Amino acid sequence: MTGHENKEVRSANRKFFARIIPLLMLMLIINQIDRSNVGFIKHALELDVGISSAAFGFGAGLFFVGYALFEVPSNIMLDRLGARTWLTRIMITWGAVVFATGFITSPTQFYLLRFLLGIAEAGFFPGLLFYFRKWVPNVYRGRATALILSSSAAAYLLSGPITGGLLEMHDFMGIAGWKWVLFVEGAISVLVGIFAIGWLVSTPDRAAWLTAGEKQALHQALAEESATRDGHSQQTSKWKLLFEGRMPYLCFLFFIMCMTGYTLVFWQPQIISRIQGLSPFEIGLLTAIPWLCAIIAINILGRLADRFHHRREMMLAVALLVSAAGTFLCAIGNPLMGLFALCIVCVGTKSSAVLFWPIPQASLPSSIVAPGIALINSLGNLGGFFAPTVFGYMEMKTGSTTGGLIALSACSIFAAITLLLRKPHTDHSDMEKSPNV
Repeated sequence: MTGHENKEVRSANRKFFARIIPLLMLMLIINQIDRSNVGFIKHALELDVGISSAAFGFGAGLFFVGYALFEVPSNIMLDRLGARTWLTRIMITWGAVVFATGFITSPTQFYLLRFLLGIAEAGFFPGLLFYFRKWVPNVYRGRATALILSSSAAAYLLSGPITGGLLEMHDFMGIAGWKWVLFVEGAISVLVGIFAIGWLVSTPDRAAWLTAGEKQALHQALAEESATRDGHSQQTSKWKLLFEGRMPYLCFLFFIMCMTGYTLVFWQPQIISRIQGLSPFEIGLLTAIPWLCAIIAINILGRLADRFHHRREMMLAVALLVSAAGTFLCAIGNPLMGLFALCIVCVGTKSSAVLFWPIPQASLPSSIVAPGIALINSLGNLGGFFAPTVFGYMEMKTGSTTGGLIALSACSIFAAITLLLRKPHTDHSDMEKSPNV
């Protein structure tokens, strides 16, 4: 690629980062808030709807069953219909389901709505990653992924104060606080989804704000990457590629990451509430601290991952070990130690994600990248079903999740060891190194 073409690619990506990435970040922030707000309304659901800890864990986990079942079909539809149509459809429907959850009166209805929420959200996050393959060359992809995952961490930072504040609207207009949480957050999702229909652009050739030269240079850069990546697999069945090679390994790694990450998301407010004398809003503020630490770590590691792309798997192993250490401290520490440990877990978990996702984006052949990323995400997210369900049962039976947290720590250590022992994968699709966007 010539220097002029490199300049055009940088210019195109600057525009994409400035115009499209902020909206994608907002959409993911809302997505994560809507998905995790049940952790804050758990106690209210116990009192008003009669949902026990075990039932809550099972219902929270059912989200991931619906999510896993419809993840791959959803990303296939995104590939066919385009990001603008499908990502906005996902957002509008999940907002409607969140809003409807405010009307539940029984555990069965809670189970049903959580399952439907999983179906509605299926394909959103892997759809964002696939969207990057249409726009962002590999040399910039670590930073793009870091920004998206920063917004995921920012969601948890904002979720505490926002959801805690909405809970304190209890009995305003005769409506319970937990209902206000679901009504307000669900309605915002629908409105932002409608706005995004007119803002997102599925592919560079449809972007009126790119010059002809920028479109051509970006198309050539992405085509060169695709040709290099796909050269060895063009004669292999798409479905065979999905279930051999690195795919089982990548699914396993992400499963372990999700087990740790989602368990801590759902039970984080409960860990912090051990500190006596806090209001729901104050608990929400304290839950923001670990995610602020994660945002800082993610953006540093996003740039390091692009600079040292051949060491991504080694760096991922270190992040998993950090997550394991924090999880262990959560299990054995007092409430204040638990808050410090949560900071460590959040840094390790979110850093793991920003280091993990560029690996399949860069290494999977183009023919399977959409279903491949979706398959990794869906099977991995089954960890989000398994861990909260088991932990909810353990909390009900023993009054403690110490044993489960220690087990999660051991799982993260095992995953890190497999990474360190495995021969590093070399990414052959990298472009010539370019300056920062």
